[in-house]
Amino acid sequence: MKKAFTAMVIAGAVLLSGLVAAQRTAGPTVEVFKSPTCGCCALWVKHLEANGFTTKVTDVEDISQVKAKYGVPGRLQSCHTAVVNGYVLEGHVPAADVQRLLKDRPAVVGVAVPGMPIGSPGMEVGNTVQAYNVMTFDKQGQSTVFASHGR
Repeated sequence: MKKAFTAMVIAGAVLLSGLVAAQRTAGPTVEVFKSPTCGCCALWVKHLEANGFTTKVTDVEDISQVKAKYGVPGRLQSCHTAVVNGYVLEGHVPAADVQRLLKDRPAVVGVAVPGMPIGSPGMEVGNTVQAYNVMTFDKQGQSTVFASHGR
């Protein structure tokens, strides 16, 4: 009886440590708002998941309302908007830049990849990569370059 109890305690401890380890490795949840018909948005979500993020996708008919709610400047807009740990992600932001944003915690509203540059995550077409910038933006709509890609 004592051996069975000890085995159960050990099994429980192993299971609990596995669950704790799984929680540690799972990245933060990114809430994504997108059009129900946008294929490149779905590919961007897969890019985030492949890089350790958990995602929650909400299809919306009018994405402009989401962009207005989260203060995304018009000149920085793209096809989808996301939110993670208090930051806004606009467009095809690479997962590495999201990880850097969450690590460095700059005093900005969020980051954006304006438009839909070929070669950005979710917009891969062959070997073509357009040069593009990931831009920060603040509450006043001011922006600066956060990262450059494809140069």
